[in-house]
Formats: sequence, C-alpha cells, structure tokens
Amino acid sequence: MVKILGIVGSPREGGNTELLVKQALKAAEEEGAQIELIRLANKKIEPCDGCRSCKIKKDCIKNDDFKPIFDKMVESDGIILASPVYFGSATPQIKALIDRAGYLSNQIGRVFENKVGGALVVARRAGHNFTFAQLLFFFLHQGMIVPGSTYWNVAFGRELGEVVKDEEGISTARNFGKKMAWLIKKVKDEPTNKNELNKCYRR
Repeated sequence: MVKILGIVGSPREGGNTELLVKQALKAAEEEGAQIELIRLANKKIEPCDGCRSCKIKKDCIKNDDFKPIFDKMVESDGIILASPVYFGSATPQIKALIDRAGYLSNQIGRVFENKVGGALVVARRAGHNFTFAQLLFFFLHQGMIVPGSTYWNVAFGRELGEVVKDEEGISTARNFGKKMAWLIKKVKDEPTNKNELNKCYRR
C-alpha cells in the first residue's frame, strides 16, 4: 500500500493551503494511495535550538507535538509539505518542523532516504518561488526523490477559498499528487534499484 502524508503548515485551519493539499491528496487517492492530512494549526512545535541532544539520545527531548508528526513522516512513503507565503517565506510552524525532522533524521540513520516528497505553496501575490525552494531543500538534503508536475507547485489565493479559482494551480496540484503516487509505486516495485541508490549514497 502506498502511504502519502500531507502536512499543512498554515496556522489557520481550512485555508487555501489546506484546500490545495486536499486536491493533491485526492488525486493520489484516486491512484490507489492511502492518504492522511496533518494540520500544524493549533500544534505546538518549538524551533530547533541546536542543543544536539538528539545526537546522543537518538531522539528529540523537546516535549511538544513534534514527535507524533515525525513518526508519521517516517511511516509514510511520500510526504507533501505545504505552506502559505508569510512575509515572503514559509511559516514558522513548518520551518520548525523540517529543521527538527531533518536534524533528527541525520542522527538516527537518514530515515527519509529514497522516500518521495514535494512541496505546495500558496500566496496572494509573490514569494512562491522562495518558499517553494525552502521546502524543497528539505527533500533534497534528506536524499528524497522529488516528482515533477505540469508547472511549479504553486497557486494564488488570499481570502478563504480563493485558491480554487486558480484552475492552473489546482490542476498542477492534482497532477503532482498523481505523479507522486505513480513514482512511489515504481520505487517500491523495484527494490534492486532502491538498494543501488543506497549504495550510491554510502560511497
């Protein structure tokens, strides 16, 4: 079974970012994927303070909502990170999540290696590309595989529900979801190739 997790980095529930993620997840579900959506709204995720305790304890010592989300990320075959543009960049909530997830992953064996992942970004006017790059850096740093779509995975919207009027943005998100499910199936069906990728990393 293909498992895809969508993480909405917006501090408000039911907003444009969530609507866009739901489109991608729905498209992936239509391809046979098991989907789950997590909202960071009303979750407490403190920023990484560089204590490096995870290097020793192989776990994060902060007592907040990070660990259950991290565990779901590890269990998933594919991860979607989504954020609205807040003052030109990703939200503090999702930045805190990926900073800690990436650092902990490195201490316990690069647990995201060869998983599939990608980003979705919503903005009123500008900041898409910078925020999109911020989120992509996580996937690339962790040795994950990023599928394409028919355009960059961005959409426009400010007021609640406006994003659904961006037909190209919605279509791009749906195509991304379908491509994600397709790619995960390919990766899971070819364990030999996956092992070869791991060998390349270790060289």
